[in-house]
Amino acid sequence: MGRRNPACEDVWRGWGLPSQSRFTLERVAAPPEAFVKKKLRFLGQVALLAGIYLLGNKIAAFVHLPVPGNVVGIILLYALLNLGVVPLEYVQDAADFLLRHLVFFFIPVAVDLMNWGGVFYRYGLALALAILVSTILTFLGTGYIAQWLQKDEKPCPN
Repeated sequence: MGRRNPACEDVWRGWGLPSQSRFTLERVAAPPEAFVKKKLRFLGQVALLAGIYLLGNKIAAFVHLPVPGNVVGIILLYALLNLGVVPLEYVQDAADFLLRHLVFFFIPVAVDLMNWGGVFYRYGLALALAILVSTILTFLGTGYIAQWLQKDEKPCPN
């Protein structure tokens, strides 16, 4: 639940509204400057993320990397965040919003897969086997590397 604005407290009491309506009224009663400032900051963060994505695409195309540009953009964003060039506050709200709504980005892909029914019918067993084997190899590889990295560490005292 949102924080209450003390200046609006008498308005809430006068209307006798239930507690869940206070958040809605606070958002309506918020000064327009703060609302606009918050939305502009959010749009700036989205623009920064989009700029890093586009820069990653340009780098991948210019250098002829065998890696997609969006992967280069993610690596670039990671490096910029770790080096402190881009503080986390500059992308936090937009990134949280995009992560919260990540499932919606998969809907077009899932709908497009319906056009590939013949391929799945023809090669379904081979695809399922490839997915199963690659998943098992990924699990085993990850476990082996984690154990190899921790082999010289002392065990935690119980």
